[in-house]
Amino acid sequence: MGSPKSKSALERLGHDVRGARLRRGIAVADLAVRAGTSPSTVTRLEKGDPGVAIGTLADVLVVLGLVERLADLIDIRKDDLGLALAAEQLPRRGRSFATTLRRQKAREESLQDGADVVDPDGAAF
Repeated sequence: MGSPKSKSALERLGHDVRGARLRRGIAVADLAVRAGTSPSTVTRLEKGDPGVAIGTLADVLVVLGLVERLADLIDIRKDDLGLALAAEQLPRRGRSFATTLRRQKAREESLQDGADVVDPDGAAF
């Protein structure tokens, strides 16, 4: 893990997990058993170790009753930069329904012009 920002964020996350565990009065060993992992992994998670799997974090959050918070980590509805970039890619003006129908009709006619004419007897021209 090269970024100091990510290291700091993981340490804060681990600190928050530890605080949630302590407020609930759950021992590390009990949390580990209930989350299906080892006590050393829980300790590493609480220290902000980047090598702990996200699945382990999810299991720990389930035990703590905070799993819905995991889904809120990246809420695209609150992604200001992403929303601004998406808005730039929108068309500047819309097409009317009549224009869309005219284009569809023109496409259908051009396809029919190039199609083979089939004789009811089965011969193509």
